[in-house]
Parts: sequence; structure tokens; C-alpha cells
Amino acid sequence: MAEKPTNTLSSLGFLTVSEHEDQSLFGGFLVLNLAGRPMEFHCTAPVRPNRAQEILYGPTLRPYLYGEQIARALIERASATPGLVFTDVEPVLALRPLTSVPVVFVPPTAPSREVAASLDNTARLDSPHPTPPPAGSIRLHRFSLGALQLAVPESHRDDQSQVVSQWQPHAEEFDLAEPFGRIRDAIEEARRAARSPA
Repeated sequence: MAEKPTNTLSSLGFLTVSEHEDQSLFGGFLVLNLAGRPMEFHCTAPVRPNRAQEILYGPTLRPYLYGEQIARALIERASATPGLVFTDVEPVLALRPLTSVPVVFVPPTAPSREVAASLDNTARLDSPHPTPPPAGSIRLHRFSLGALQLAVPESHRDDQSQVVSQWQPHAEEFDLAEPFGRIRDAIEEARRAARSPA
């Protein structure tokens, strides 16, 4: 008798990058079990692009910093490998070619102009003359999972089937937006602690 395949999803990763008033970027990575409890948390020291990077990278600077530098460092530091990594910041999707884990974009409920433009472009890919995405943005493949609108990089559109099969059993019981608030609060707390005198 053949055994049925089991759903191997046992943990989820949530990764975000926040920009602060002094132009510094802080990344945070929270790994949760399926009950929503933290398994591990990592955050970065502040990252600030220098003027040479701003000039040379141009519109590709954000995907480079958010995905290749910050997100990659956080994923490599983690001891647990989650089955899926969710992000609420589109440039983090530049991480996907550097990891075997699907990276899924959870658009905010009121998307920014950049996010809206990226999402609109994927809707017109089948038109004879699709509008090119804004410079430096990642072309998205979006899909629905119940009431959720999610996206993966167009270059890894096959991730959709893995995301759907692994996430669908849990979609009704887990708020994908909530962990990003926890990460931002934890980063702010770490910043406050670093500023206070010992």
C-alpha cells in the first residue's frame, strides 16, 4: 500500500526590511512554528549604502541591498530552514535565486505606487505590448490563495504550486500580515536598547 505524501511544512519564515529616518536599513527575520510561536529571530546591524553604491547600482540598489545583502545574511544565519519565507517588502524577492526556499510577497492592503505598478504589470503580461516594470523592480507573478493576494518572482513562477500545496491547509488560521508588525517592533526595541546608555 502506497503512503500518501505528507505536508512537510513545519515552520514559516517572515522577513522584512525597514528604512529609518537616517537612511539606515534594518532587516529582521522571524521563524515561527505553525502555532505562531517564535522559533528564532535575527536582525541586522544598520546598513547604509554609500554614495558610490547609490551611483553605480542606480535603480537596482534596493533589490541588491534588501535581497542579496540583508535577506541573504539573515537566512544564512538561521539554524532552522522554514518551508516558506514571506516578505512584505518587494525588493526582498531578489533573495529567491540565492535560496532553495520559495520567497512569497504579501502585498500590503494599500500597496505603494511601486508595488501597484509591479502588480499591474503582471496582469498585462499576456497583452501584445506589456508595460515594462519600473526600473529596478522585480517582475511579479501574482496569484490568489483564498482571500489572499500573493506574488512570487516571475522567474520562479513554479513556486506557486509549492506555496499553494503547503500553505492552503493553514491559510484560514494564520494572519500573514501580523508577524511583520512583531519584527518591526523587535527591531525598534533593539535600536532603543542600542541607543540607551549602559
